[in-house]
Amino acid sequence: MADKRRQARVQGAWAAPAKKQSAAHPATDAGSLLHQMPGQTWGNKEHPLSDRVFVFKEPQQVVRRAPEPRVIDREGVYEISLSPTGISRVRLYPGFIDSKEADWVLEQLCRDVPWKQRMGSRGDVTYLQPRLTAWYGELPYTYSRVTMEPNPHWHPVLRTLKHRIEDNTGHTFNSVLCNLYRDEKDSVDWHSDDEPALGRWPAIASLSFGATRAFEMRKKPPPEENGDYTYVERVKIPLDHGALLIMEGATQADWQHQVPKEYHSRGPRVNLTFRTIYPDPRGAPS
Repeated sequence: MADKRRQARVQGAWAAPAKKQSAAHPATDAGSLLHQMPGQTWGNKEHPLSDRVFVFKEPQQVVRRAPEPRVIDREGVYEISLSPTGISRVRLYPGFIDSKEADWVLEQLCRDVPWKQRMGSRGDVTYLQPRLTAWYGELPYTYSRVTMEPNPHWHPVLRTLKHRIEDNTGHTFNSVLCNLYRDEKDSVDWHSDDEPALGRWPAIASLSFGATRAFEMRKKPPPEENGDYTYVERVKIPLDHGALLIMEGATQADWQHQVPKEYHSRGPRVNLTFRTIYPDPRGAPS
């Protein structure tokens, strides 16, 4: 044991005393700075307080958001807008034609109506309309620079449907535009049925058979919006087998409508739009 104590004293004598760091000259190398606590260097300095006052101000520019479309899918009368032009009103009658009769009507019309794919035009561009059409009425009808020639030989099913709609709505019609949407790729673009031959406030009766398709409406923007439809009111109406939709009042003056293409598979759909054509627009009711 004495030998071990002697050996420890000898080894301790070899160890040189630790050098003391001068308090007047603290280390400032990069390694020492890395071990400082965050904000330590900032906290060691004196900073004068600012007299500046910070005040929160609301943003000057109002953030606008496109409104969600209003969905109409139940029977009823809906006033969708009121403007200096007048009241825009739609009436929806789901199941106006019951399912079994609607099946029979769809079969008859798909088979007997002389469907034709016509050329459309937009500006200087002509194109095949993405649907098939046919016209019945004693007068011609021109829309989007497409003229439907007179066809007074009504199909008996179409004449029966016309009388039934007239008896239930109080409106009278002398023509019908038939549209066949073969599948989900067929459509009709934004438009209004506001041709002069229809009068100022036309009533349009739209009767649908076959696959359910979305009928979309958007309000025409005010003049200060310069034709920007981003923030206008919108309405979406699913039209199913046998459904009847009536558009009346200022709807054609203040709104547009379309049947867009769909991403999911859709079967054939026939849509009949009954309307009244006036030989002289000056004699149309105002």
